[in-house]
Amino acid sequence: MRFWSSLATGFAFAALAQPACARSQPGLLVNPFVGTQADFGQLSPAAVAPYGMVQLGPDTTPANHAGYDYDASTVNGFSHTRGVGVGCGGAGGDIRATLVYAGDLPAQTIDKRSERAHAGYYRVTYGPGIVAEMTATRGSGVIRFRLPRTGRVRLSVDYTRNYSKHIAARWNGASDGELRASFSAGTVCDAGTYHLHSATRLLHNGRTVAARWDGDQTRQAALTINARAGDLLELRTGVSSIDPAAASNVRETELGKRPFSEIARQTLNGWDRELSRLTIVGPRHEQALFATALFRVMQTPVAIADPDGRYRGSDGNIARISAGEQHYTSWAMWDNYRTQMPLIALIDPIRAEHIAKSLVRLYQTGKRRWATQTEPFLTVRTEHAGIALLDFYRKGITGFDVPTALKGMTAESATLARMTPDEQIEAAYDDWAVAELAADLGQHGLAKVHQQKALAYREMWLSTFDHLGPDADVVKARGLYQGTLAQYRWAPVFDLPWLKAAMGSRFETELAAFFADNLFNMTNQPDMHVPYIMAWAGNPSATDAVVSRYLTQPVVHRYTNAAVRPTPWVGRSFALSPQGFADGMDDDAGAMTGWYIWSVLGLYPLTPGQPRYVVARPQVPKAIIRPSRGPMIIIGKSGAGQLSLNGSPIGAVHLDHRQLTGQRP
Repeated sequence: MRFWSSLATGFAFAALAQPACARSQPGLLVNPFVGTQADFGQLSPAAVAPYGMVQLGPDTTPANHAGYDYDASTVNGFSHTRGVGVGCGGAGGDIRATLVYAGDLPAQTIDKRSERAHAGYYRVTYGPGIVAEMTATRGSGVIRFRLPRTGRVRLSVDYTRNYSKHIAARWNGASDGELRASFSAGTVCDAGTYHLHSATRLLHNGRTVAARWDGDQTRQAALTINARAGDLLELRTGVSSIDPAAASNVRETELGKRPFSEIARQTLNGWDRELSRLTIVGPRHEQALFATALFRVMQTPVAIADPDGRYRGSDGNIARISAGEQHYTSWAMWDNYRTQMPLIALIDPIRAEHIAKSLVRLYQTGKRRWATQTEPFLTVRTEHAGIALLDFYRKGITGFDVPTALKGMTAESATLARMTPDEQIEAAYDDWAVAELAADLGQHGLAKVHQQKALAYREMWLSTFDHLGPDADVVKARGLYQGTLAQYRWAPVFDLPWLKAAMGSRFETELAAFFADNLFNMTNQPDMHVPYIMAWAGNPSATDAVVSRYLTQPVVHRYTNAAVRPTPWVGRSFALSPQGFADGMDDDAGAMTGWYIWSVLGLYPLTPGQPRYVVARPQVPKAIIRPSRGPMIIIGKSGAGQLSLNGSPIGAVHLDHRQLTGQRP
């Protein structure tokens, strides 16, 4: 395993992987190879549009959970869907296209020197010199193959190469060359089933190939074509949750007859627009790492409504949204409600409003903790959606059906797991969100009931966490899903004043010992907020020291999701390199890159649902936020190193969201 630990080495890698003009566009600063090596990040260099369904990229041997490993020497084809650092065995791998010369094996050697990628684009040369380039729109993907020599080539499209459990597939080829398919597979961790449809056309030097596909109609379709050296074969595919005809309409609407170069340019322009919502001033390698982190944040949830407004809900039924709106799915809320969702609320409140509407629809159509058997796209988990909705609402994102949201949150409370210590704390946080939103809406009786329900965890906390025992540093002790008792001790962020009062004078000393004894786990979410509790408690310098170390230095990492490591792994938590993350650290749908971005800014949403941020020291001299609604925000670093807002130093421990965004009370 190659180890790229230094930022300088990572920067050198990035310079090789990107064109020189990257200096002028944030999309070209993005390095999609970061986090694609082995089990570091579980990411892929796939071409994708902002929040897009299609993630079109290479499937290699070996592969990580997203189908690709930077150290792989063999490519098996190029698939159209994948999750973004989502754990378990991943999900996706649908519609795998493979092009080889007739008689050659599907697995071909990669020319690693040829690999290039930026936001929305991927290219590689493989086998005898075939060049494959990829780009994507929200619901469509294009693969362009350039052939090095004359001969017969075999193109196959496989619907069974899923990263999760393959369930079913069926394709049909028309006489005019149209290839349509429906297929289904397990969602992440095989906790449910998603169902998708596609429509594909092949172009040969710009002209549609009107030939019937052959093969097993439950597995793989194939065509054999006579080609000359320099010929271009272009595979254009639309994806839809509705049916194959809808997928064809997606393809024709989003791609039309536009050439590959124009599609790639417009996707890059879309990334430039989205990434420009949050930029930093600093050395180029710092800008590149920051833009790459933001690129990952902006890939979930996924926009699945077709251009005509239709989509399938998690109940399997077709619905339609109004013009100008979008419906989102592919949730990983247990992971990213903590950092990624609050970041979207800050920089893109218009999109956050559409996400909120989508979550309300999810409550209305049978929300499950993980996934249903009728999902319209691969997904992970939906826990803590109510906390995100409360957070949106209190930050002025109010254009969704708030009473219906509260109704769904209230009903969900009765279904929450409450057996283990972590389940009780997490359910209490959800109950707290119900109580807070009910109070905001004037439903004080409901608020009182759920406030009492939320605070019922305290007795368990006192007996389990007040004085830790010999199993404090045992991963999954007493039935914990992940993490240790020492880490979950600090989980009740909604009840920190009580927690501090309960521990008394031990609060700050034992918080300091948590880091001194290296009990903190940067590679997972349950305790990722703990560095900021020190600033909340009045010790911002302690927060700054810990955060700066994890952002910029190799550190000791003691944990996996399942155990304490026999030998700690030492390295960078975030780096501009193929490794990119600490060993075993999934990005978890923008959760970890979201933490990185907040920490660079010197702000942290310690308690989602409370519209304020803990103030820390920025890691860059200036950051500029250009939200989709509201005035521009400039975060800076004063001469003393403290955070400044639009030129004014902030001396307080907390910063209200309204003060940050310039909203009127």
